[in-house]
Amino acid sequence: MAGRWMNFGMYRAEGVPGRDALAAGVERMVTGIASPADTDRGIAARLRYLTASHAGYQAMERAGINVTRRTLHAWLAEERSPTPANRAKLDDAYWDLRRHNVAADLKRRLMSQGGTRIEIDPVDQSRVERRHRRDLQVRHLNVRPRIWDAAVNAWLEEDESTLDAIWDDLIHDLGSDYDSYSYVSSIGWNA
Repeated sequence: MAGRWMNFGMYRAEGVPGRDALAAGVERMVTGIASPADTDRGIAARLRYLTASHAGYQAMERAGINVTRRTLHAWLAEERSPTPANRAKLDDAYWDLRRHNVAADLKRRLMSQGGTRIEIDPVDQSRVERRHRRDLQVRHLNVRPRIWDAAVNAWLEEDESTLDAIWDDLIHDLGSDYDSYSYVSSIGWNA
């Protein structure tokens, strides 16, 4: 991470590392089943989605769901209901699989027309004494397709160091005050 914010928050500025804001922005693009996992309808939908492919069974295994075939069939037939712990694991498995399944679509949307323009909102300095505030403005940046490809891959793998390197490369395009955007309030885009 870029370095002028070594003691971030010392003067009560609030924000998140740019890599986290970038990952959160990609995460917001992922949509899925609206019914909560603690409802019968929500669990039934998640089970159907997970059991429709081999990748779904792998996602359940990664989430720590270790039940017999008989139990899984009983859940699918709605004869038995998963425990609250297994409902949480099914929800985790669902979102894990969903992220993997939509990654290609996210890349297509972000990379179309030569990339996507993002808006960077600087850190919130409302609680910082006036003498310690920096003059930071909302900035706009065009993110090229090759960067989106790497960013979505890093998000999918939860690779913070790669996301951090990508963010540092992006903010260098802001000019001499790039380091002021190592931490941000948020970033957003329309894709």
